[in-house]
Amino acid sequence: MAKKQIKELSDTELLDRLGEAKKDLFKVRFQSATGQLENTSLMKVQKKEIARILTEVRSREIAAAEGLADGGES
Repeated sequence: MAKKQIKELSDTELLDRLGEAKKDLFKVRFQSATGQLENTSLMKVQKKEIARILTEVRSREIAAAEGLADGGES
């Protein structure tokens, strides 16, 4: 999933996608441990997707906190 696509998701969709990505990473790790994983780059791809989603979640949290702080100072 591209960065632009991640930014377009709502908060609930973002958290749902995060859960799916973590499940996918677990499956890939399990396949790797049992020797069934043919494409070892899938693990790296899943980790990067999780990192992208977490980065977007955190940036939204920061933006919301700044919005609250700016609104309280007036």
